[in-house]
Amino acid sequence: MGRTEFIHKDIIEASKRGKDKARFELYQLYSKAMFNICFRMMGNREEAEDMLQEAFTQAFLKLHTFRYESGFGSWIKRIVVNTCINAINKRKVDLVFCDEIYHHETVAEENEDVEFNTKSIIKAMEQLPEGGKMVFSLYLLEGYDHGEIAQIMNITESTSKSQFMRAKRRVIEILNEQKNSYYEN
Repeated sequence: MGRTEFIHKDIIEASKRGKDKARFELYQLYSKAMFNICFRMMGNREEAEDMLQEAFTQAFLKLHTFRYESGFGSWIKRIVVNTCINAINKRKVDLVFCDEIYHHETVAEENEDVEFNTKSIIKAMEQLPEGGKMVFSLYLLEGYDHGEIAQIMNITESTSKSQFMRAKRRVIEILNEQKNSYYEN
């Protein structure tokens, strides 16, 4: 494989050799995108920062296993997602599936102009039960397919698809409720 065929190969190889400067450079290149994943999955800044540090620590410990079979970003993204899922599972949070997704009420903040944009969708997504939120995030925001989500979460592919559809419907309901509440005030 030629040097130009893989992005950041020199930095990755120096990191594999334990060079701190190269590891810091990798961190700088990927930490913002990986933090965003952590934040969406964990729901708050403090836990997201913890998960980011944990994921990069794991990645640097496992760096010798990186074989350039995929992009480095994809490789570390998998570590980040798994780190977050493991942390959520350790909290012993039961992943809520099925009908409970419909039992959450929402209240729009006063004087807030609700728009159907990424920010409002993510805000609505945060109101979903843990299981629906995770499937929704992994599929829509992180780009995993339902087969991958099924493997990651240890559920069936059909459960992933149905949870995504329920979560999507609930997010639309939440956004419409916020919009209607705004126009009623």
